[in-house]
Amino acid sequence: MKLLNRLCVLCAGVLLSAQAISLNVKDPNTVEAFVDGAVKPLMQNKHGPAGVVMVMKDGKVILNKGYGYQDLEQRIPVDGRNTLFRPGSISKLFTWIAVLQMEEQGRLDLDTDINEYITQFKIKDNWPGQPVTLRHILTHRGGFEDGFLGYLIMDDADRIMPLADALEKYQPERINPPGDHTSYSNWATALAGLIVANVSGVEFNQYVRDNIFDVLGMEHASFVEPLPPELDALMAKHYQYIGGRFVEKPYEFISNFGPAGALAASAGAMENFGRALLNGGEYNGGRILQPGTVDRFLANEFSHHPETRGMGLGTIHYPYNGIDVVGHDGGTSNFVSHFGIAPDEDFMFYVSFNGPAASSIIYEQLVWPFYDAFFPPEPHQLAPSTDAIERLAKYAGTYQPWRNSFSKLESILRLATATEVVVMPEGSLMIGGKEYVEEGDDLFRELNGESRYAFQLEDGGVTGMIQDGFAVAQYFKAPWHATMQGGGMAYGLSLMILLGVLLRWFFQRKLIRDMSEDDRRAIAASNWFAVLNWVFVVVVGFTLATNADSLMYELPTMLKVSLILPPLIVIGALFHAYKAVVVWRDSLLVSISARLRY
Repeated sequence: MKLLNRLCVLCAGVLLSAQAISLNVKDPNTVEAFVDGAVKPLMQNKHGPAGVVMVMKDGKVILNKGYGYQDLEQRIPVDGRNTLFRPGSISKLFTWIAVLQMEEQGRLDLDTDINEYITQFKIKDNWPGQPVTLRHILTHRGGFEDGFLGYLIMDDADRIMPLADALEKYQPERINPPGDHTSYSNWATALAGLIVANVSGVEFNQYVRDNIFDVLGMEHASFVEPLPPELDALMAKHYQYIGGRFVEKPYEFISNFGPAGALAASAGAMENFGRALLNGGEYNGGRILQPGTVDRFLANEFSHHPETRGMGLGTIHYPYNGIDVVGHDGGTSNFVSHFGIAPDEDFMFYVSFNGPAASSIIYEQLVWPFYDAFFPPEPHQLAPSTDAIERLAKYAGTYQPWRNSFSKLESILRLATATEVVVMPEGSLMIGGKEYVEEGDDLFRELNGESRYAFQLEDGGVTGMIQDGFAVAQYFKAPWHATMQGGGMAYGLSLMILLGVLLRWFFQRKLIRDMSEDDRRAIAASNWFAVLNWVFVVVVGFTLATNADSLMYELPTMLKVSLILPPLIVIGALFHAYKAVVVWRDSLLVSISARLRY
């Protein structure tokens, strides 16, 4: 009978969108059946070692369940309350609360130049008269570029350095005036933690312990790395699935940017935290914020479009249209987590999983389907219109997130993180592989879905777009040369031409030997230029392919050495341009066509 009940629940879930029915979130059996149906098959098929789910409604824990094993070798199962997971960027919520606590005490002002609170170094003054403030940082509008390869997350505790030293060493470039655009920033969040430490006189990890964890009775929570022994014994181990078996990986260290993501916490600890936020900042006699400050923390501080959900003072308003969910997601290279509360519903949902199945569980099969099932959105009747095709043409293009690197090696990733917007013959937009229909001014809703995009215009032209409910992920309309079609095509064409140079040298080497010395020198310049380019591409490609698992933690030595080549390539290009002038001036090579090819 129990199996039959679960099957009925799952079948009902499949029909929810069509019938607009909602499952009873207060029924523990229904909630457990739904979560089991989403989690267990993926853990088995995609090799998920461990996870935890907590659902709380009207002050009552409806479900607190661990899945899999905290320690596979010793067969220690996950304890739903006490096993620790790594919630990644959910850590930021505690950093923002620390900032707001000090604002309540009058020791920090959200609209003051943050350089007044930094004693160890200064933020570059790229825009005189437009200082970065804590309000900018809390809403990810500081204008900083992003970066992570080789330094954000590490697997070696010996590389941990003082927070101020790490922030100074890895200070990113400022690419926008503060307040203009959102670009999610781990660095800026960590800087807010440093400011808390500077002004309070207490090291950040200890400050959070004294002023949040201890106040709320969060015994199983810590920013300290490595974990204290008593907490390490409760930590869900890190596993990857390699060669048909689980392989334990080292504990990940985020201390160099700790306030942005170093937290380890149990679901029981997160329950206490959620209860405090749902109760105006107080739990079990301990208070972390005044009710008015909690309201500001969770309220809509700003949004990019009047019809889209934006951000509170650090919190994200998510796009689950049947309920107003505020919170944060988080991810390390091994853990993926979601923390959402809905104050109007007195509801909390916390999920954390690790291993290869984590991303699919969180982003595809559990979190959004759960909200849709238990808090179904109102149905929308929208259809494409062929009358809109001409009007929609302005939205077409390639869009890239501002959360990107613009000055470092990893800036090449902008090509891979782009989203294409294409006008369809039916009068809709195809955005990232899904069809969207016009809903309002510059606003589009997914056909038969809930996702929405709003486009941003300036002087009549489209400059960017934002996905509703993800205000921290603002996109700009990329110029053609910076897209895969433009830059990627030029890159591929260049490699083909340079390969042709080398092939010609190989197959016509006898003919070349019979040429004049000046001709041979000109051809040698081409050959060496081609060799430099191809050596760089091959070395970088081989290094990335053979170090894919460790790139997040540290850049391989060979990759660093390969960066000697680009300056040489630039010199080679300039020298080749000089030789091209010589070739034409002295009528070198055998014909006009050969000079044109050169």
